[in-house]
Amino acid sequence: MNLLAIAAAYLLGGIPFGYLLVKWKTGGDVRAAGSGNIGATNVHRTAGRLAGVSTLMLDAAKGNAALWIAVLICGRDPVWLSAAAVAVMLGHIYTPFLGFKGGKGVATFVGAFFFLTPAALLAIVLVFVGTVAVTRFISLGSIVCAITFPLSVWLIQRPTLPVLLASIFCSALVLYRHRDNLIRLHGGSERIFSWGGPAR
Repeated sequence: MNLLAIAAAYLLGGIPFGYLLVKWKTGGDVRAAGSGNIGATNVHRTAGRLAGVSTLMLDAAKGNAALWIAVLICGRDPVWLSAAAVAVMLGHIYTPFLGFKGGKGVATFVGAFFFLTPAALLAIVLVFVGTVAVTRFISLGSIVCAITFPLSVWLIQRPTLPVLLASIFCSALVLYRHRDNLIRLHGGSERIFSWGGPAR
């Protein structure tokens, strides 16, 4: 039964909300525009603010829902909850519904760890907001948070080993998915985020 929770988390994570919303709103494929990503930032650039915010909320919601489902099936065993957090992240990043090519996992990460390590997650959200407010780079905010999140989990939550390992693994996934952003940031070609319109 516990493996059912992991399978459910993976499949739930795989629902490509950004792709579906853009397809519904414009008829186009979000992967053919902007950065080619199905996440909220590229959806915002491609289909507007409402679609971007909706993608952000839905991707976070599925991360959180995967943990609730895991609790219903497995109880609050940290091993299985941690495994569900990893599974929903993998589902989003390697969605079986789009040829195993998905998003970068940040919103789903937020949803999952808001359930698993809420205090550490809230602290890191403040870091994200501060980084983006100063630099206007969404990707840099995500990268900084991924680097510092496991330390935040350790210092604030004092978690069990499975939870700590899940935070390290999922943060590493986020960093890996932002490798192209790191190259563009280094080269000075990364897009600046603009809430009111397309980034330049």
